[in-house]
Amino acid sequence: MRTEEYADALADLDWSPETGAHDSADGFVRVRGARENNLRNVDVAVPRDAIVAFTGVSGSGKSSLAFGTIYAEAQRRYFESVAPYARRLIQQGHNPKVEMITGLPPAVALQQRRGTPSSRSTVGTVTTLSNSLRMLLSRAGSYPAGASPLDSDAFSPNTAAGACPECHGLGVAHTVSEASLVPDPSLSIRDGAIAAWPTAWQGKNLRDILTHLGYDVDTPWRELPRKDRDWILFTEEQPVVEITPQRDRVAKPYKGKFWSAKSHVLHTLADSKSNTMRERVLRFMETGPCQRCSGSGLTPEALAVTFAGRTIAELNSVPMGDLADIIRPTTELKVTETASRKLSPGKQTSGESNEVAVAITRDLLQRITVLLDLGLGYLALGRSTPTLSPGEMQRLRIATQLRSGLFGVVYVLDEPSAGLHPADAEPLLAVLEQLKSSGNSVFVVEHNMDIVRRADWLVDVGPRAGEGGGEVLYSGPVAGLAAVEASVTRPFLVPGGADSGSGVADDGGSTAGGPRAGASDGGEHDGSGHDGGGRTGRRRREPGAWLELNDISRHNLRGLDASFPLQVLTAVTGVSGSGKSTLVSHVLAEVVGSELHGDTGTSAGTGAAGAGAPESAGTDGEQPVDAGDPGTPLSIGTVAGLHHVDRLVTVDQKPIGRTPRSNLATYTGLFDAVRKEFAATDEARARGYSAGRFSFNVAGGRCETCQGEGFVAVELLFLPGSYGPCPECDGSRYNPETLEVTYRGKNVAEILGLTVDAAAEFLADVPSAARSLQTLREVGLGYLRLGQPATELSGGEAQRIKLATELQRARRGHTLYLLDEPTTGLHPADVRLLMAQLHRLVDAGNTVVVVEHEMDVVAEADWVIDLGPAGGDAGGKIVTAGTPSAVAGSADSRTAPYLASALGRTAG
Repeated sequence: MRTEEYADALADLDWSPETGAHDSADGFVRVRGARENNLRNVDVAVPRDAIVAFTGVSGSGKSSLAFGTIYAEAQRRYFESVAPYARRLIQQGHNPKVEMITGLPPAVALQQRRGTPSSRSTVGTVTTLSNSLRMLLSRAGSYPAGASPLDSDAFSPNTAAGACPECHGLGVAHTVSEASLVPDPSLSIRDGAIAAWPTAWQGKNLRDILTHLGYDVDTPWRELPRKDRDWILFTEEQPVVEITPQRDRVAKPYKGKFWSAKSHVLHTLADSKSNTMRERVLRFMETGPCQRCSGSGLTPEALAVTFAGRTIAELNSVPMGDLADIIRPTTELKVTETASRKLSPGKQTSGESNEVAVAITRDLLQRITVLLDLGLGYLALGRSTPTLSPGEMQRLRIATQLRSGLFGVVYVLDEPSAGLHPADAEPLLAVLEQLKSSGNSVFVVEHNMDIVRRADWLVDVGPRAGEGGGEVLYSGPVAGLAAVEASVTRPFLVPGGADSGSGVADDGGSTAGGPRAGASDGGEHDGSGHDGGGRTGRRRREPGAWLELNDISRHNLRGLDASFPLQVLTAVTGVSGSGKSTLVSHVLAEVVGSELHGDTGTSAGTGAAGAGAPESAGTDGEQPVDAGDPGTPLSIGTVAGLHHVDRLVTVDQKPIGRTPRSNLATYTGLFDAVRKEFAATDEARARGYSAGRFSFNVAGGRCETCQGEGFVAVELLFLPGSYGPCPECDGSRYNPETLEVTYRGKNVAEILGLTVDAAAEFLADVPSAARSLQTLREVGLGYLRLGQPATELSGGEAQRIKLATELQRARRGHTLYLLDEPTTGLHPADVRLLMAQLHRLVDAGNTVVVVEHEMDVVAEADWVIDLGPAGGDAGGKIVTAGTPSAVAGSADSRTAPYLASALGRTAG
C-alpha cells in the first residue's frame, strides 16, 4: 500500500465525536491529529489484542507516537479517575498533543532507563522478590534460642533496622590498615614510617608528642611492641600535652593534641576543604568487604535467622535456579503447622513447615520460574544492578510485568530486544506471545527485524528523521510494507530487499585500500545517509600487533586469558551475562587506562588494578566507563602489548547532559566558534560584547526570567505540570539587547534553531564549526537542531554525537576505542552509518573493540571473540576466537548459527 493510498483509506473512516470517532468495538485503537514532537498531524489505526511493531529510523517519530501520544493519553485518562488530592502526590506526565484517540485501554510502559543505577539496587529489589524473601525469613525462619521475631525490614540492608552499623548496609567498608598506613615497616617513626601522617611541622609535632608520652620514635617500626603500634595507629584518644620543642633557638612551650594515623585520615576526608589533602590521604584507604557483616550489609541479629539451613545473605547469593531448588520442598508440603509469632523460651524455634512458609515459597517459586523461563536462572537476587547488562535489565522488567497477570492492557515496550543476544531474543518472543494470549495488546518500538517479522501488525514512521519524518508511511500486516518504496525499513525487512552484506573478503588477506560507501571524503552529503545502498567490497585487515591479558578474574571471569588484535575491528560476542561488558568495559578499560594515566593502584601480576581515566568521546568530562562493583576488585596476571596503545577513548549511550542546558552545539564545542563569530561583528565590538555575552548559561546576555532555558514551568495543583515558552524572551533564551546583534542576518537564537544540515551550509566558512557539522552529518544527525536539549535525545543519538565529536579531532592513530553495544537503539540504516565511521577509525591506524549482539555488525568485523557458553557462573570463558567465518563454524558457540546466517546474507 502506497503512503497516499493509506492516507485516503483513513480519510474514509468516520471520526465523528458524536459516534465515538468510529466504533471502538471494532478492535482498533484509533489516533487522529497527533502532533507530538515531529509528528505531522498523524492519523493511524492499530489493532488491539495483537503484537504491533513501530519501526522507523532513529528520530523518525515512532516513540513520539507510541509513548508520547498513545501511552501518554492512556496515563492522562487514568489520572483523571484519581482523586484531585491524590494527584498531587503522583508524578504526572504531560498532556499529549493529539486531537482524539478512541478504543484505548489502560496502558503500562516499559521504557529504557538510561540513568545510573544505585549500588543498593539489586536483582531482588528490581523484581521485588527480595520483599517476599525477607517476609519468609521474618515469618517462617528458624530463630536461635531466646531470640525475638524480627520484622521483614530487619532483613533489608536498605533500612535503618537491618543495615550493618559499620558499612551502613553497603557491604563494603572503606577503612585503613597497618599495611596501608605504614608501607615500609623497616623505617622508624622519626624517619617517616607512618606515611599517612601529615608532613612538615604537623608531622614533627606528632612525633614530639609521642616522645613526650614515652614512645620510642627511633626504633624500626616492625620492632615496636604490638600494643604500641596499635595505639599509635588506631586509638581514638586525643591526649593534649605540653611540648617544648628542641629544634627552635628559643624553646617556647605549647599545647599539642595527638591524632592517631587513622583519626588523621578520616578527619581529613570528612572536614578538609583541600582537594590536594583529600587525595593524599585517600591513598591510605582500603576498600573491601565489611569485616563486621562479612559483606552482607546486615546486622548480626538478621544473620542469625535461617531458612533451609541458610541465612538470607546466603539465599541472596545463590543463583535463582538453585534458590528454586532450595525452596521447592517447602512448596510441596501437604501437612502444615499453624503459624505463630510466639517463640518458646530456651530453645530454637522454626516456622519452616507452617502454612505461611508454604504460601510464601509457592509464590516465590512461581515468580522465579518466570525468570528461569527467560534464561536468567544464573543471576542471584543479591547481584547489584550496576553489574547487569542492558539485556538482563530488560528481561527483569518484562518478567515483573508478565507475573502481574493483567488483562485487557496495552503494554508499550521500548525496544525490548535491546541488549539481547539473538539466542536470548527467542524467549522474549515467547513472552510477548504470552502477554497477547492473556488478552493484552503489545505495542513495541523495535529495530530488530527478527522481532518485527513476528509481529501481527506494523506501523512504519518516517521516511527520514526529525523534520524529514513524522509521517505514518504504512499501517497494516507486516508483509504489506514490501509495497511501500518510501520506507527505509522495507529493504531490511523484506528478504532480498537490500544489499545487507558487508562485502568483506574473509580470506585473511592484507588490508584493502579502497574507500567504503558511506565514508565521506569531504564531498556532498545529504545528512541522513539512508540511501539503502550496499557497501563496496574490502578484504579483512590483519592485526598490526596484539594486546594480551592473562589470568583475569572479576565477576564471572575466572583465570581468563584474552588476546585482542590491534589496528583491526574486533567484535566481542556472547549471550547476555556471559562476561562481555566485564571484559571490555571494565577490565580492558581499567588496565589500559591505568597504564596510560599512571594510576599507582595498578600492579599487574599482584592483584587489584585501579580504575584508569579513559577519555570520553566528548567535552563535558563525563567518564562513561563503569569502574565495576567495588566489592569485586580486578585481579590480573601478566599484561603484554600496552606500549602499542597511546590513547584510550570510550563511546557509550549515556546522555551527553543531564539538563536542557546541555545540547548538541555545546557538547561538540561548535557553539564556541559561533559565539566567537558573533563577538567579532562590528556591532558586538561597538557595544563591548565578548563571546561570553552570547552564552545562555551565564548572566549578561541571557534572559533572566527563564535563566536562559527558554521555557518556564507552570505548576498546576491537580493537573499535570506544563512547560511553556518564556513570556519574556518567547523561548529564544536571550535578552533583547543580545538578539540585536546579528551574524549574516541571523541572531544567536536563530542559529541555535537551525538544523545541522542548514547550519552546515550557513557556517561553511567557519572552519571549526564546519568540521563539527560535517562529522555530525556523516553519522546521520543532519536533522537535529543545534540547540536541541540533551534531554530530548535518544541513546542512539547521544552515542553518535559522541562519535562525531571524536571523529572531528585530528587523526593520529594508535588509539583504542571501546564501544559497548553501539547499535542498541539504532535502525539498521543507522547501523550502516555507524559502521562506516568505525571502519574509518580502523583504517586510520586505530583499534576498535565493540561488544555487540547485532550479527550483521559481527559479520563485518576483522576478528571475533565469543564468550560463554552461557550466562553467569556458566559463562566467563572464551568459547572461540577468530575470523567471523571461523567462529560461525564453531560447534560449541551459541553465537555461531546466528553469525552463519548473517554471513549467508552477506554472501547472498
